[in-house]
Amino acid sequence: MTKPLLEVENLKKHYPVRKGFLARTKGWVYAVDGISFTLGEGETLGLVGESGCGKSTAGKSILKLIEPTAGTVRLEGERIDHLSKAEMRPWRRRLQVVFQDPYSSLNPRLTVGQIVGEPLENYGIARGRELEERVVAVFGKVGLRPDALKRYPHEFSGGQRQRIGIARALAVNPKVIVCDEPVSALDVSVQAQVINLLMDLQQELGLSYLFIAHDLAVVEHISHRIAVMYLGKIVELAPKRSLFANPLHPYTEALLSAVPLPEPGAKRQRIILSGDVPSPINPPAGCRFHTRCPYAFDRCRIEEPAMREILPGHMAACHLREPQTTAGASPASEGKAPGAPASTATG
Repeated sequence: MTKPLLEVENLKKHYPVRKGFLARTKGWVYAVDGISFTLGEGETLGLVGESGCGKSTAGKSILKLIEPTAGTVRLEGERIDHLSKAEMRPWRRRLQVVFQDPYSSLNPRLTVGQIVGEPLENYGIARGRELEERVVAVFGKVGLRPDALKRYPHEFSGGQRQRIGIARALAVNPKVIVCDEPVSALDVSVQAQVINLLMDLQQELGLSYLFIAHDLAVVEHISHRIAVMYLGKIVELAPKRSLFANPLHPYTEALLSAVPLPEPGAKRQRIILSGDVPSPINPPAGCRFHTRCPYAFDRCRIEEPAMREILPGHMAACHLREPQTTAGASPASEGKAPGAPASTATG
């Protein structure tokens, strides 16, 4: 097996909660609380979960747009999480980002040609005539005409603006692009165009994507593997076909039950989770999902499940998938079948 291009190990990002006149720290928001995964060359890893689960925070921590609290991030085998701004500068050419909002991420005072050309000038890659030629070439890759270079962001549609954001990311020939919900602000038809563009660019340039989203249908279309996050933790990580065909974590199954089926008249058993998502300031002990899980038993409330490989390449953090060797009640004692497939849930 080839060495991963991006390696994330036990990544954490905690925000202090400050109160009072002296703004003393009274607690912590555990936005990202120990996630690990790898990303191979030419691979797309989808990172999904409910709003507020820590997806975007994880992406920004990897990019060092915000400083991680703990953990390690390695790019091409070299550790980058501890680097200063100056030391990080050469690595940013290899690690780029496409933001969620295609309008606020573009400088309204610059033409789109200047926006895409700015990183080339910043790194001293090209100037003058060569700079313009490179920008025209990048515009062509994302499906924009050369005559658009002199226009400003407000003169474009949302889909075109996102293409400009992708062109800016491509300008410095990166290895990895973090796509932070890049199509969530676009119409469905435009979403498909942008997703297909990203896939074509990946095939042409050998790019690797960390694709952050909450739409499982979009993630299924573009991803090779999918990581499911809940309350700052990854609860399941698997190849997309294995995940959609046989979800091993109850939370994953609940998410999949909400995806509309394309066949007219087709029905799917909808799983309605009880209760609200717990506060990331005071996450539950044991498994963080146990307060909403229809299969929860005593061990879930006490012991946090470890991520383990259940099927080849398919990992999950769930006590239902482990041998029940510890003391305490089992799922069967609470009216649930031990290790029963999540598809038997009634919600």
